[in-house]
Parts: sequence; structure tokens; C-alpha cells
Amino acid sequence: MNSDLPARLAAVLARIRAAERRFERPPGSVRLLAVSKTQPPAAIVTLARAGQCGFGENYLQESVEKMAELAELKLEWHFIGPIQANKTRPIAERFAWVHSVDRLKVAERLSAQRPDSLPPLNLCLQVNISREASKHGLGVAEVPAVAKAVSALPRLRLRGLMAIPAPATGFDAQREPLARLRLLQERLIAEGLPLDTLSMGMTEDLEAAIAEGSTLVRIGAAIFGPRA
Repeated sequence: MNSDLPARLAAVLARIRAAERRFERPPGSVRLLAVSKTQPPAAIVTLARAGQCGFGENYLQESVEKMAELAELKLEWHFIGPIQANKTRPIAERFAWVHSVDRLKVAERLSAQRPDSLPPLNLCLQVNISREASKHGLGVAEVPAVAKAVSALPRLRLRGLMAIPAPATGFDAQREPLARLRLLQERLIAEGLPLDTLSMGMTEDLEAAIAEGSTLVRIGAAIFGPRA
């Protein structure tokens, strides 16, 4: 399995670069986050040796163990899973990015618990853009007030928005919720928030996300294969 990972990584990067060209995005404007949840440290090492730096994790205890084992590698760790308010300290102390903040209380705890010795914690607000009852995320109407409050917190840097839209069949159907997230971010920028990150796009809708302005795609299955 590990021997296939560099080729899978290269194929995903080729998809990203092709989509940048197709939708007239600047070359290199879309970053790849390898979603390494449930994957063994050896797989991460293989990808790191192939040039991948950013890794996304959903499960706190699993990710803390991996980070300790791989501490000698210069990796950028992103927390992308649901956040329990009573478990924010390890996230604040260990991660470079958090994509899944869906409550002001969580942001306030991350701010208070971020060590002064570390750079500001990069943060995205998770938006429930498809209004699914089963999904975490802020409602669209809640986002402006929460974004302004979060942007004023110390030791945090609000970078943008994240969403996991409902699965859709067909390119245009995939684009529709992603376009709404982009327009929401553009509204926040117009109101004075210096946002630069749209965290959207996964294996199935990568091209649609890049068409709608994604700057960071979160890819798991296309790199690691389907999860068991």
C-alpha cells in the first residue's frame, strides 16, 4: 500500500493543477491537505518523503499520538474534525490550523489556551452550507457576527471558511453550495475581514471546488484509497 502512495499523491496534484488551468486560477493557488485520519504513521512518512507537508486529522487522541511519533518531521497539522469544548487545549497547543470551529465558545477557548510561544492559531469557521441536520457548522446567518467576534480574539488568526456540502451528482449540482460559501466569504471580505482561505473540496468534488474559488482541498480517499 505505502508503495502506491507517491503515485496517488502525484495524481491528485495533477488533478489540482489541471483544474487550476481549466478554471483560470493562478498556478499553485490551491493547496492540498492530505486527510490522514485512521492512517498509520508509516503512510504519513511515505507522503512526507514525497513532498507532502500538510496533514488533516479528525480524531484528537489518534492525532496526538501520531504527532508525538512523527515529531522529527516538519509537518503542518490541521484539525478538521468536530471539536468538543472540553478538549480544546491539546488542539490549541499542538495544531497549526483548525478548520472546524462552529461555536464562538470553542474559539474563545482556543484563544485562551494557545501558548504565547507559538504563532497565532490559523482558524476557519465551519459553515453548514447545505443545512443538514446531521452536520456540524454555523448557519449562514450566524457567520458574520461570529466571524467578527473571532477575528478580535488574541492568539488566533481567522483565515476563512470551511464546509462539507451534502453529496451531489453532477458538476453543476456540486458547484451550487460551494458558490454560496464563496459568496459568503466575499461578503465578509467586503465588510473588512482579511480572509484568504476557502477550505472546500474533497475527492469527489475537487474540480467543482476549485472552479468556485477553493484555496485548500482536503483529500483522503484519492490518496489513501477507500476507508475500511
